[in-house]
Parts: sequence; C-alpha cells; structure tokens
Amino acid sequence: MSATEDVRPADAEPASWVDTRAPVELRPYLRLVRADRPIGIWLLLWPCWWSLLLAASQASPLTLLALMVLFAAGAAVMRGAGCTYNDIVDRDIDAQVARTAGRPIASGQIAVTTAWIFLVMLLLIGLTILIQLNRFSMVLGALSLVPIAIYPFMKRITNWPQAFLGLTFNWGALLGWASVMGGLDVAPVLLFLGCVVWTLGYDTIYAHQDKEDDALIGVRSTARLFGGTTKRWLAGFYLAAWVAWLTAGQMVELGTGFYAGMVAVGAHLAWQIYRLDINNGANCLTVFKSNRDLGLIVFVAILAGMIIS
Repeated sequence: MSATEDVRPADAEPASWVDTRAPVELRPYLRLVRADRPIGIWLLLWPCWWSLLLAASQASPLTLLALMVLFAAGAAVMRGAGCTYNDIVDRDIDAQVARTAGRPIASGQIAVTTAWIFLVMLLLIGLTILIQLNRFSMVLGALSLVPIAIYPFMKRITNWPQAFLGLTFNWGALLGWASVMGGLDVAPVLLFLGCVVWTLGYDTIYAHQDKEDDALIGVRSTARLFGGTTKRWLAGFYLAAWVAWLTAGQMVELGTGFYAGMVAVGAHLAWQIYRLDINNGANCLTVFKSNRDLGLIVFVAILAGMIIS
C-alpha cells in the first residue's frame, strides 16, 4: 500500500503526533482511522466499560481487568474500521465539505480498493478480539455489523442519522454485560438506551459544524432538523439518558456513591447545554469533546456505587 503526497485534512488535529512523529507513508492510514483524534475511541469505549462495571459483581477483579483491556483494544480497532467504512461510502460527500475534503480517501491519498483491503484487515483483527469472548457475546458482537453497515447511508434518507449512530456506537453497552453474564437483562438494555439518546445529543452538537455545507449538498442531520430549537431537544435527550443510566444503576443495587456521582453527571450535561453556541463551530467541537470527560464521570459514579454503600 502506498500513499500520494501527504495532505492534512482540515478536520485533523493541528500538530498531532501523526504530523510530527509518524512516518510519512503511514500518515494517510493513521488519519483514516482518526488516530490523531482519540475522542471517538473514548466515546465507543465508555459504554463498554460502564456495562462491565454494572456486571462486575459476577466477575473476579482479574477477569474484569482482562475484559477492560480487551474492550479497549476492540474499541480502537472497530472505531478505525468504522471510520474507514464511512469514508469509503461518504467519499463523494466528503469531497464537497470544506472540513472533510482533505480526508485520505476523498482527496485521493488512499485508493478506494486499497481502503477496502485495509478495512478487511481491521475487521479480521476485530474478529480475533471478539472470539476471545463467550458464544453469546460473539453472536451479539457479530450482529453489530448490521447497524454499522447501514449507518453511513442514513444521512441520505432520514433527518435522524444521529439516532442510527447511537444504535451503532453503543453496542458495547450490551456487549460488556454479556461478556460477563453470558446473556442480557433489563439493566444493560436501559444503559444502552440511555447511551443511544446521549449520542443523539452529542452528535447533534457535532453536526452543527457542517450544517451549512450539509444544506448545500442535501445531507440530512438532526442539527439541520432542530436548528434554533437544538438546546431544547438536547435537554430532553440528556434528561432521558440520565434517567436511564440512573435506573440501570438502581437495578444492580449500586450504593449511595453512585447517586452522588450521578449528580455530577447531571451537572455536566446541563453545562454542555448552557455552554453550547450552535453558530460557532469551534464551540460545538469543544462541547462535543467534553463528552469524553462525561464518560469518565459516569465511570467514576458507577465505581463509587460499587465501593460506597
């Protein structure tokens, strides 16, 4: 595999390690999997780790730690695979949007055929990780390929592609529990549903960066659909997520530390809505990225609920 002249996309992180330390020939592939922007890995990983903690009473500490490492590796690989697949499907759209026109496939740095080969390699690595889990989890993980396959096309046919991203991006909320329990229950389903509406919120924020270009080329999004009413919708989504997460914690009988932590979770979600300026792209990106911190707060809340009763 070879790349053409090194071009940094407009949406790449400025002066990241990819630009300063990675070999030039590898940079297009690292940018393709968004190695310079780990926020996506965190957003994919947090629901997995939350789910593992909810089921932690049924696993030894060493087993739990091993699963956390396994899910971290899986999140990194599958996030890269998802970005690669999305960029293959969206290459013509990306070429028309200023923020994404320099992406490796849209700009021609990586040929489409080469990108497909690279994607297969990533999926094989993901499969190697998946088969380390129990049989139920393997089947459940394989089913995640269905929403992954259809998600990139949703922006062409519905105003709610962010809802489909929520279904796709939070499969780990089910998979983490299943990897410990060998099945599902109400608690992980509630966790999953909460994560879906959380994603609806944060990806609406993200989509406000591209709403002008999207309107010109006919790409749909909840950012365009909600417009000036976005904050009201976010309040509804975030409240629903908070209630779902709170109820999931109650169902597994987490202690008082969890409830104290959930106060901080609610405060952070409220801060996001207050801080957001939908007409400022840099502000939207900053608020979107703060969801990595939100993920950590939820993680600590669950952990506190396990320790403090």
